Amino acid sequence: MFKSLREKLFGAKKKASDDLETDLNLEYEKFTPEERETGSLIKESHLENLFWDLELAMLESDVSLETIELIRANLKERLVGLRVSSKKDILSTIETALKASLVEILSKNDFNQKTFLESDKKPLVIAFVGVNGTGKTTAIARLTHWLQSNNKSVVLAAADTFRAGAIEQLRTHSENLNCKLIAHEQGGDPAAVAFDAIEHAKSKGLDIVLVDTAGRMQTNTNLMDEMKKIKRVASPDFFIFVGDSLAGNDAVEQARKFNEAIGLDAVILTKLDVDAKGGAALSISSTIDKPIAFVGIGQDYEDLMPFDSAWIVERIFAQ
Repeated sequence: MFKSLREKLFGAKKKASDDLETDLNLEYEKFTPEERETGSLIKESHLENLFWDLELAMLESDVSLETIELIRANLKERLVGLRVSSKKDILSTIETALKASLVEILSKNDFNQKTFLESDKKPLVIAFVGVNGTGKTTAIARLTHWLQSNNKSVVLAAADTFRAGAIEQLRTHSENLNCKLIAHEQGGDPAAVAFDAIEHAKSKGLDIVLVDTAGRMQTNTNLMDEMKKIKRVASPDFFIFVGDSLAGNDAVEQARKFNEAIGLDAVILTKLDVDAKGGAALSISSTIDKPIAFVGIGQDYEDLMPFDSAWIVERIFAQ
């Protein structure tokens, strides 16, 4: 996990620390009297090569420019004015500052998963959007399993009436998970499917409705308009964007467009267990200013994990 990003960050960090060793003049006899007592002061001018090396490493790992600027600002705030007394302190100082900066950015928009469990509204309606192939339907099934394991009853709405096989795929998941599926015929009105699922949940006193929508490219005007109709008719409490972590900056741009069209509330990132570059995980939340709620870390129903920024950063820096 994050092998590509990890290798690039470690390479940039090592090169930057070597540069700083020279720039900081850490030989004791070169210190001024003030520096002899507390170590050599890190100045902004010392960090130019560090920023350049890290920016290049992150760009190569599909980290968005907006996120890189945030990381740069955070590192500057943490490093400028610090003192190091020996060469061996430089590398650990950079790593500590970089870890802290990444955690701060990733946790800026924390999502409280208990929101789904403690909501007073019944049923709570959650609609899922994204492009084709991101694992949206599977993510819905995994979230169903997570909700059921937390004693919540779930109704699935097969509102993807566009893709051949989408209804049957969701039906298979509903049978495996023993939960109710509301479906119409292929080519039917997705908004009507969502409406019927909500009415069924109301009549049976069920807790949560999960609405599967057709995967669509963010540039497809007709399907985006269809999604806006679902918003009008079903009034979901949450719109969740399901993004493929392997897609890097493409996933970030997709999320941006969906957010502009309907307003997103949270993100699920799939395929994080695959050796992704890591850019989407670092970028998507800060770019659209929405939280990552869950991440997919495997192939089974159990492999949906509530997002934890510290866990992600530790995996990035794991040796």
